[in-house]
Amino acid sequence: MTPQAGQFLDKARQLLEQADIMLGVGLNEAAGRTAYLAGFHAAQCLIFESTGKVSKTHAGVQKIFLDLTKNDPRVDSELRRFLSRSYNLKTAADYEMGLGSAISVERARAAVETGKRFVAHITTLVSSAGGPELSGGA
Repeated sequence: MTPQAGQFLDKARQLLEQADIMLGVGLNEAAGRTAYLAGFHAAQCLIFESTGKVSKTHAGVQKIFLDLTKNDPRVDSELRRFLSRSYNLKTAADYEMGLGSAISVERARAAVETGKRFVAHITTLVSSAGGPELSGGA
């Protein structure tokens, strides 16, 4: 794994630790947003290891990640959808107001737990011998 890819994973792990703390004190919106950002950085790691490039936008990372993992049996559908689903939590936390805009503890906890699986799985993919060798291609 390249040093830059390792830095993306380090950031993802730090964010997951922060998300756990946020859950513990009832900051559900912040925990959901942070779980997404952890996934975003892990996806950047995979993208960098696979292409040597970094995407600067959320939409770009999501698209490239989906393209890279398309038809790859090592990446299950829940993990493939994690970025787009948890991006909705980031959007809600950042922009929504009023009744019905709150993120439940269950939803935030599920995002953090899936984020942990996502980061762990990306770590496994990029740490395997020979790199990610993804089937989707970009």
